[in-house]
Amino acid sequence: MIEAERLTRRYGEFVAVSDVSFKIEQGEIVGLLGHNGAGKTTIMKMLTGFLEPSSGCVRVDGVDVEEDPLTVQARLGYLPESMPLYPELSVSGFLEYTARLRGVDAPRAVSRVIARTELAEKALEPINTLSRGFKQRLGVAQAILHEPQFLILDEPTNGLDPTQTQHMRELIKRLSASATVILSTHIMQEVNAICDRVLILRNGELALDERLEDLIMSNKLRVRTRPEGNLLDALEGISAFSNIVKLEDGSWNIDVDGDRELAAEQIAVRMVAAGLPVFELSATQRDLETVFKEVSEGISNAA
Repeated sequence: MIEAERLTRRYGEFVAVSDVSFKIEQGEIVGLLGHNGAGKTTIMKMLTGFLEPSSGCVRVDGVDVEEDPLTVQARLGYLPESMPLYPELSVSGFLEYTARLRGVDAPRAVSRVIARTELAEKALEPINTLSRGFKQRLGVAQAILHEPQFLILDEPTNGLDPTQTQHMRELIKRLSASATVILSTHIMQEVNAICDRVLILRNGELALDERLEDLIMSNKLRVRTRPEGNLLDALEGISAFSNIVKLEDGSWNIDVDGDRELAAEQIAVRMVAAGLPVFELSATQRDLETVFKEVSEGISNAA
């Protein structure tokens, strides 16, 4: 659906984005992460056609953004971090105005997005009376008026309370049934909750592009058996395990070199042969915040 090929953007001598390439498939929810100044906003502006790359290109559903930006923008929904709103307009008035700009059937589209973003109770209220959370929901509503195929959300849960945040997560998941979603956020819980893939930028370069489930899964296995059971003896001679450590709670951490599933199978077979009951045999997960810190700071063991 979306393909960025060797995107680079320079401002004089300063390189904001350098040689970034990635592909995003239809229906994926992709988290775009990075410290402030890493290049996230520049990437998003180039994806939308708002900013031309110094070199490289973006294609959306086969259409080159630089060659035909209007076609791409007609398929695009965008929520910027600071949503520009007309404070004197009502919620419904603003959405009707936006719908006309988009060239869609205003009554039908406005009714639909007000329901989806749960704005009915504020539909006739002036925008300048809304809380931050309701303004954020209004920003999402304008982004999906025209039922876009491609949606960029910059900090969509910023200012929302826990209940509103959960509703926003559910809405984004529903939107991904018909749209490709790029989510830029500093909130790791949001990435954990809804993203399929993670792109992490560091100093304008793509430092990591990986599926979330693979990213947070470590190369360690956790094993628990009888406290007096000697796992070292049971696993002696297996070269795939680089380190086996017994923890204070009586469980064991095993560092795996290679395929985790194959290693888990070998452990189970050896334990059964040694007469050790398998109370637990599971892959441990890494904390996403720790992974982000390692990758964004270039720590060598991030992978």
